[in-house]
Amino acid sequence: MEEIKLSPDYNWFRSTVPLKRIIVDDDDSKVWSLYDAGPKSIRCPIIFLPPVSGTAEVFFQQLLALTGWGYRVISLQYPVYWDLLEFCDGFRKLLDHLQLDKVHLFGASLGGFLAQKFAECTHKSPRVHSLILCNSFSDTSIFNQTWTANSFWLMPAFMLKKIVLGNFAKGPVDPKMADAIDFMVDRLESLNQSELASRLTLNCQNSYVEPHKIKDVAVTIIDVFDQSALSLEAKEEMYKLYPNARRAHLKTGGNFPYLCRSAEVNLYIQIHLRQFHGTRYAAINPAMVSAEELEVQRSRPADADSADEQ
Repeated sequence: MEEIKLSPDYNWFRSTVPLKRIIVDDDDSKVWSLYDAGPKSIRCPIIFLPPVSGTAEVFFQQLLALTGWGYRVISLQYPVYWDLLEFCDGFRKLLDHLQLDKVHLFGASLGGFLAQKFAECTHKSPRVHSLILCNSFSDTSIFNQTWTANSFWLMPAFMLKKIVLGNFAKGPVDPKMADAIDFMVDRLESLNQSELASRLTLNCQNSYVEPHKIKDVAVTIIDVFDQSALSLEAKEEMYKLYPNARRAHLKTGGNFPYLCRSAEVNLYIQIHLRQFHGTRYAAINPAMVSAEELEVQRSRPADADSADEQ
């Protein structure tokens, strides 16, 4: 049942990419844990933000694939933050510490919501160049738990885990999805009470994204057509919020497509990041981009303009 944990890819990842721990707040208990791989000369990497149940490891397949293609990738997990402004302030300090001016963010579920809120929070001095939102949402009221958000801190860990597990797929799923769920359950078990309670609080306290503040950010929305924790209404709301977003649909993948449909997700990420090749916001080592591709990228805006004129 531990297919992913025992896989050569996961073991290669664990043995070659060091986990860093960084404190940027005055409170020493707030520790950011992250994996940073790929060329350090890249100043606009892609950063992965996990869901409630996830740790920095859950994006190991993206990290391995994207760094193999020449991208700089950071996968992180958050310290205990109880409100969104506190999270945004901490994340901004982390980017300052890492000397990153602007970044691309990939957020899964809660991670996607936090990515949007961070982009919104820093819109006057933008730190987010683009967003990839996977199975994400824009309004916490969809979970109908805003009234309990203030009491998560009181609940014991087993009860919090039960709440999270309630959103995992039930019934028969294909073997890869079953492996992904097993892996996420294992990751969930590694989180302590305050980590879980704070994430659920962020996930459920009354808040929504103000899209007019991030209208200049390039967005790709990745979602699945099969069973996931998100309702159809929540997905439709995301499409309405970002009418110009690129949409990447997966037939199947459940809540964790980055684990069980990693090849497809990695391809969509690559397509999203390709639009920035040849610019100062490229997340890739320039040596890995062919001259032909750069030529295509440079000619694309002109083509688009001429199409508009016609």
